[in-house]
Formats: sequence, structure tokens, C-alpha cells
Amino acid sequence: QVQLVESGGGLVQAGGSLRLSCAASGRTFSRYAMGWFRQAPGQEREFVAAINWSGGGTLYADSVKGRFTISRDNAKNTVYLQMNSLKPDDTAVYYCAANSQLLRRPSYDYWGQGTQVTVSS
Repeated sequence: QVQLVESGGGLVQAGGSLRLSCAASGRTFSRYAMGWFRQAPGQEREFVAAINWSGGGTLYADSVKGRFTISRDNAKNTVYLQMNSLKPDDTAVYYCAANSQLLRRPSYDYWGQGTQVTVSS
């Protein structure tokens, strides 16, 4: 069992930056691939980024490539999403998720409660 808690969301102007954190409970964090997804009102949950268990492999959605960076610190049981050059279209609730496999689809085993990111124009 893995419990995930996101933090770091908030309100930022377009062009600004935020760093999201996702703290995981449990001793097996380093065994899991971790993903970030987002969901805007009235839209389906969409993939943002994912990282494998070691941090050596990453995936990004085309819409965030070059602006967002996913990383993890297995010693701290934490995964991060650094978001730069934010756009109003990035406004959504951001969720972190854990899974045994690195996936782009939202078929992850464990999910956090989400953190709101709002980008004003």
C-alpha cells in the first residue's frame, strides 16, 4: 500500500514557475514508477509526466516537454514536478500516482488527492 500527498500548487501568473511535490508513505517507494496527471474542469484526466523507479527514465506529454521536469528523491520518498513557463492552459488539478510499470495512460495503482494549479493570463 502506498499513500501519496501532493503539495505546492497555487496561483501563478503566466510565464511563472511552480514546483509540485508528492510525498509517499511506505518503504517500497523506490520500487514504483511515478506519474503526474492533470484534470481540468469538464475534461478527462491527462498524462503530464512519469519517471521510472531509478529516475533514469522519464516520459513527458508533448504539451509540457521542455517546460516541465519530473524528478524523484528515493531517500526522501518524494517525486517532484518542476513547472516553468506556465500557461493558462496548464490550469488543472494535478495528481501524482504510483504504479509498478511506467505508463502514459492513467492505469496507476495508487493516487494522491490532487493539488490545484491556476495560471492567470
